Amino acid sequence: MFKKLLLYCAILSCSVYAQPEQTNQRQVEATSCDDFTNVTMRKLRSKESINLCQFKNKPLLIVNTASNCGFTPQFEGLEALYQKYQDQGLVILGFPSDDFFQEEDDEKATAKVCFVNYGVTFPMFATSEVRGRDANAIFKHLNAQTSSPNWNFYKYLVSADRKQVERFNSKTKPDSGKLVKAIEQAISDI
Repeated sequence: MFKKLLLYCAILSCSVYAQPEQTNQRQVEATSCDDFTNVTMRKLRSKESINLCQFKNKPLLIVNTASNCGFTPQFEGLEALYQKYQDQGLVILGFPSDDFFQEEDDEKATAKVCFVNYGVTFPMFATSEVRGRDANAIFKHLNAQTSSPNWNFYKYLVSADRKQVERFNSKTKPDSGKLVKAIEQAISDI
């Protein structure tokens, strides 16, 4: 009887210790990918960085933003899209840039515009370049697939499988029928 109890305890302890390793493996798989989103970016006004692979298998709407642009009020529409479609899988990623000389010099001021003035809850990243050879890794890929943004608030809809990129210019409002239809199609393809 004692030997059976000891054997049972040994088996039980092995299975308990094996589970964290399996969980860690699942976490690694969930945060790794073999596409252009396998990059780590620092969040706006934060020391925290995130690897964009965490959004694996979800459609992405990637936007280059600026705090002092005539299109800055589009943050409201982008946030509305995010609130409407995030539970269906859509992820919006904002990349402030001063490439068109309309971004704050101080990240604190940029963060205030995004988070306080417009109530943005989707991920926003530290200010970076989105054009030319110094563009961040995400925009290097997008630019190669389509073309560089010609102004602030260009929107790039990337399919969940990362094989399709559709580009929308600044004048395309977040609630435009064309963009909403494309987002809904990207979500339905998940």
